[in-house]
Amino acid sequence: MVLTPRGLRFRGQLYPCSIGRGGVSATKSEGDGATPTGTHRITGLLYRPDRLAQPAPWARAIRPTDLWSDDVDDPYYNQLVHAPHRYSHEHLRRADPLYDLVLLTDWNWPDAQPGRGSAIFVHQWRRPGYPTEGCIALARPILRRIARLAPPGTRLTVPLISFRS
Repeated sequence: MVLTPRGLRFRGQLYPCSIGRGGVSATKSEGDGATPTGTHRITGLLYRPDRLAQPAPWARAIRPTDLWSDDVDDPYYNQLVHAPHRYSHEHLRRADPLYDLVLLTDWNWPDAQPGRGSAIFVHQWRRPGYPTEGCIALARPILRRIARLAPPGTRLTVPLISFRS
């Protein structure tokens, strides 16, 4: 996968996508809304089993207690954690469909540096052109296709050039 100014290129196809409200950054930090540059790897796939069939044999179901830590003071910063969790976190099981299907990346993981940014996912967009908090977002049918075909280890390249989300 390669992010380009025209979309996400994957297996010879170009797909419209959204990126972070902060654009693309080589100096990503927690809360800046930027999509970090570099070559990242897909490390996992999460899905909502109450909304979707398992998209790939290696996909893991999102449970009601699954959270993602985004608190720089948390010893489990930028990791999957479970409720109850006293540190700041993001719920993975959301009321909206944004995280019904989530490709996890290795951005600042597994040995997270506090403040460098957490949870850079590839997930469903709200609508075309609507920016994310730093993730890459796609239309649901495209995300489902990519999720089936992008096993752990798949590269996600984000170059440092100007983008419009």
